[in-house]
Amino acid sequence: MQLKDKVIVVTGAASGIGAAMARRFAEEGARAVVVADRDAARAHAVARDIGGHAALVDVAVEAELQRLIEETESRHGPIDLFCSNAGTTAAGGPELPDADWRRVMDVNLMAHVHAARALLPRMLSRGQGYLLQTASAAGLLSQFDAPYAVSKHAAVAFAEWLSITYGGQGIRVSCLCPAGVDTPLLGAEPKARRDLLSHGLMSTAEVAQVVVQALAEERFLILPQPFIHTQMRHKADDTDRWIRGMRRLHASVA
Repeated sequence: MQLKDKVIVVTGAASGIGAAMARRFAEEGARAVVVADRDAARAHAVARDIGGHAALVDVAVEAELQRLIEETESRHGPIDLFCSNAGTTAAGGPELPDADWRRVMDVNLMAHVHAARALLPRMLSRGQGYLLQTASAAGLLSQFDAPYAVSKHAAVAFAEWLSITYGGQGIRVSCLCPAGVDTPLLGAEPKARRDLLSHGLMSTAEVAQVVVQALAEERFLILPQPFIHTQMRHKADDTDRWIRGMRRLHASVA
């Protein structure tokens, strides 16, 4: 996947990893980069900086994603790469109200489903297309907040399913699973949790560089920090031991 002259959409692109990817894609010579976010002012600021196009969208609303895709293809032509990157969280577990669970699931999982629902017929008819879905290391391991961990696990599973089901028909899929990244989402965490999650901390620009390289290799699983793969091995080799270790981590920040 070479990004030069490609039409690319990035959701959640007003800040964080999304903004960094949009900037990096523009540097790679993309023909059009659509900076999509529900924060219109910041999306326009990023778009101005990179010569892209800003789009207001709430990814939790399927109709808005459909409109984003339709307007992008009407304006710029077929979408070559769609990056489902927007994310959110809610602190807690089963005690949280259903509305909090639904919002996290809608943004972190269903937005990927709805984007694929709209894009797959278009991409399959052309025999090609690329879906980059941002999950998290929490989707491979776990995290403190249940809705985030559950939604990210589901996002990884959906990306795997897409690649398995459509990889033979020209649809390429990558799943980005970073650990600690210097973003507003990390900055909003309580200090003890932020310190723990900052192990292997990377800048958004560093993550974007890893993404560009992984796309060029058409790699499915993108792990910016090598220790994630090590932890995945530990979890697979002795899950009970890994869970005991995670209990200690949770207790250390309780």
